Amino acid sequence: MSYQPSAGAVVFAKDLPRVAKFYEELLSMAVVHSEPDHVVLESAAFQLVIHAIPKRIAASIKIGTPPARRTETPIKLFFLVASIAEARAKAATLGGELNPESGVWEARGFRACDGHDPEGNVLQLRENAL
Repeated sequence: MSYQPSAGAVVFAKDLPRVAKFYEELLSMAVVHSEPDHVVLESAAFQLVIHAIPKRIAASIKIGTPPARRTETPIKLFFLVASIAEARAKAATLGGELNPESGVWEARGFRACDGHDPEGNVLQLRENAL
């Protein structure tokens, strides 16, 4: 029987290597499988698959510098990190961005901050507030 994480998600990307590296390094996830059209990242309980957008569709997608945040989507993934401040600095070096410290908020024992990956996909990072 193979390992099965308890939760997972798929993120579609125009630039598969760049987006996969962003999540791998930002979230300290391990690459457990890689093909030309997808990369599978895992942590102890979560699997994230970065899947390439088909070339015919990707050709019509324009990503600015910096990327426009895709806020009108029905889903936002969140991930636990040890430090939002450290993740903010790392995200910037990997082509993403987190809101400034003034945009951090607290609820139910965690602090949270929204941001985006190198293609503008919205995400939220959380750290323990204790």
